Amino acid sequence: MPATYFISDLHLEATRPGTVRALRRFLLEHQDCDALYILGDLFEVWIGDDDDSPLLREVAEMLQRFSAAGPRLYLMQGNRDFLLGKQFCQRVGGKLLRDPSVVNLYSKPTLLLHGDSLCTRDTEYQAFRKTTRTKAWQAELLARSLEERRVLARELRNRSREATSNKAEDIMDVTPEEVERAFLDHEVRQMIHGHTHRPARHDHAAGTRWVLGDWDQKGWYLEVTPNNFDLVDFDIKQ
Repeated sequence: MPATYFISDLHLEATRPGTVRALRRFLLEHQDCDALYILGDLFEVWIGDDDDSPLLREVAEMLQRFSAAGPRLYLMQGNRDFLLGKQFCQRVGGKLLRDPSVVNLYSKPTLLLHGDSLCTRDTEYQAFRKTTRTKAWQAELLARSLEERRVLARELRNRSREATSNKAEDIMDVTPEEVERAFLDHEVRQMIHGHTHRPARHDHAAGTRWVLGDWDQKGWYLEVTPNNFDLVDFDIKQ
């Protein structure tokens, strides 16, 4: 039976080689699918498509082999890798999706997002998000050397971790009213996103929302067939 897979929030980095190995295993075991959607935060840090790190080369090679085997591959930017661009996607045989995007998933219009745009109660983060998504801010950053960008990325990551530790849990989750608005604005009854690291199915008045899990203690993926949705967790420490 045909199947499409959705993953997000792997937060790949060189200090977590087990997660990289888990991705390699996942890609090898699911390369007979119709398509794979990676809905943001594939990497913990992304300093630009011109990054020459060994981690980037390894992951790019894995994704390129996967797409060459036949499945369609789609990537979306997250809050950690919002600089991920078309150059990298072309390199791996994939397509960069806008956030948000509506896709035809086995004849059912489905809204795909990373998910951070739904967390409107976190006003501090939303202000940061608005700034960093502008072409001017990104152009200025990408004009710097790779080493300068690496230093800045570490600083931003440390600030983010400190800020997150001081925020209430509900502030970092989606805003219910924003979820309902997204359903209505995009005229869909299905939504899939990541970001919150709270894998679950939610039934709203306007439709059904599937939340992907992060790859930390275990891995998560959503398997979608023409007749079923299945949110699956698996051991990433094999």
